[in-house]
Amino acid sequence: MKKSVFQFHYKYFLATVLIFLSEVLIATVFKDIFFIRAYLGDVVVVMLLYTFIKSFFNTQRDVKLISGILIFSFMVEFAQHFNIAEKLGFQPGSIMYIVVGNSFSWIDMLCYAVGCFMLFIFVKFTGK
Repeated sequence: MKKSVFQFHYKYFLATVLIFLSEVLIATVFKDIFFIRAYLGDVVVVMLLYTFIKSFFNTQRDVKLISGILIFSFMVEFAQHFNIAEKLGFQPGSIMYIVVGNSFSWIDMLCYAVGCFMLFIFVKFTGK
């Protein structure tokens, strides 16, 4: 019998909550420490996406998932180049404006790649 694609995994969900809380800390408590806010947050956000997806979907294709997250991250970053937040009508300072982002950066793309590479290494060596 084939396993369902949809399946709740509480360990990944718990990891998602913890990573989300770390992102909130980065955005609030560590907002004045440039390196942490500007770079570490972008490295960690791809891990947040990975654990969130793994929380609800039963997938064994981790390399494809990580690649998809990297491509998605790049697409969002390129959309920022075209001021997508303003075009969607989000007000500066609103939650959605912050989530979507408002400035393109090649460094952000490098941070996403580093985060995905770290995920890949973790998955490859732990099998999880």
